[in-house]
Amino acid sequence: MTLTSFGPANLIKRSAETHPLTWRLRDDGEAVWLDEYQAKNGYAAARKAFADMAQDDIVQTVKDAGLKGRGGAGFPTGVKWGLMPKDESINIRYLLCNADEMEPNTWKDRMLMEQLPHLLIEGMLISARALKTYRGYIFLRGEYTTAAKHLNRAVAEAKAAGLLGKNILGSGFDFELFVHTGAGRYICGEETALINSLEGRRANPRSKPPFPAAVGVWGKPTCVNNVETLCNVPAIIADGVDWYKSLAREGSEDMGTKLMGFSGKVKNPGLWELPFGVTARELFEDYAGGMRDGYTLKAWQPGGAGTGFLLPEHLDAQMYAGGIGKVGTRMGTGLAMAVDNTVNMVSLLRNMEQFFARESCGFCTPCRDGLPWSVKLLMAIEKGEGQPGDIETLLGLVGFLGPGKTFCAHAPGAVEPLGSAIKYFRSEFEAGIAPKSAAVPPLAKPIVVGA
Repeated sequence: MTLTSFGPANLIKRSAETHPLTWRLRDDGEAVWLDEYQAKNGYAAARKAFADMAQDDIVQTVKDAGLKGRGGAGFPTGVKWGLMPKDESINIRYLLCNADEMEPNTWKDRMLMEQLPHLLIEGMLISARALKTYRGYIFLRGEYTTAAKHLNRAVAEAKAAGLLGKNILGSGFDFELFVHTGAGRYICGEETALINSLEGRRANPRSKPPFPAAVGVWGKPTCVNNVETLCNVPAIIADGVDWYKSLAREGSEDMGTKLMGFSGKVKNPGLWELPFGVTARELFEDYAGGMRDGYTLKAWQPGGAGTGFLLPEHLDAQMYAGGIGKVGTRMGTGLAMAVDNTVNMVSLLRNMEQFFARESCGFCTPCRDGLPWSVKLLMAIEKGEGQPGDIETLLGLVGFLGPGKTFCAHAPGAVEPLGSAIKYFRSEFEAGIAPKSAAVPPLAKPIVVGA
């Protein structure tokens, strides 16, 4: 699979006016370093933010543009920024970039960090200015070694050019930026677990409230944003709210563009920057090229392993949070996976639930015990040794581990694909239930003393 933002030549031509995230990409896939980035108008937005905009105006501009988090939750970025304290006496604040991209089937942030590291740095610089944060960390998935190498080089380039460090652009504003590689835990994608890990603690989610904006890293106000989210900030500052909103398709409630992709046995697996509101069918047929010869589309997930399965008839849904919500699941990261006709859904779900069970932090009982239980049942069904009632037990676990039932969102995301798979492909689960004659016999009638 290639990391690309190119679509079919007759459908897409990248430009600054239509592709704010990817228009600077090189055709050879190499990283864009400082000189080239500045030649392509890089850091112009930062200079504008420092010279012409008050800090609160930057926050309001991002809020007015309707930018939402691109990590999967979709919380309004400007609203999140507005939660940071206004008290000027609090002079220690932190900005964290969540680059712990461990959602299966998701690699969009990797492309940005490997090929456009200065875009992320510029987005963090502007954000730090708006939030009055004096130090930032890019919390990076440990396996992303190339991204770490490129980010560290870009940080050094920016610092040498006076774009990081002390008295940036002669403004009197200081901002230090560090790349921190994690040890590889899926749960670190949850912002408070990420904070704990950065502090050297076990990566367990924290109780909220207090929220990180009040009590975050080392007890100080902290804002955590996703890589792609921060990479949208320079274009919003440079070109304005109205332009940014105009990028989305009619009917979309989400503004701007989004990195979207398709993997699986499609003809052209990849990654593209597309406007919010494009239909999943366009993404699947026009960009991913449909299924390879000899395969048909059985099901698809719209945005990572933690989103529910959909059917081919759902491809006409628009790719934005509300559009995917109308057909019964979440958009998530926006990188879809095609499931072909050769895949057994029980085996696929067993593999997924094993991953989620392994990655549980183990803090709360429903997640710690419920996910391994689902794996045990799925393994039995996969072998044809499932017992009558196992499917109902699995559906019960989907309910017990759903939203609001666990300490964080890990378990609800883990069981969402399980519930949808049973909904649409129940017969495949039923096929793994052993005949009654082979089932475990019921307990013998208890002996009553004195009867």
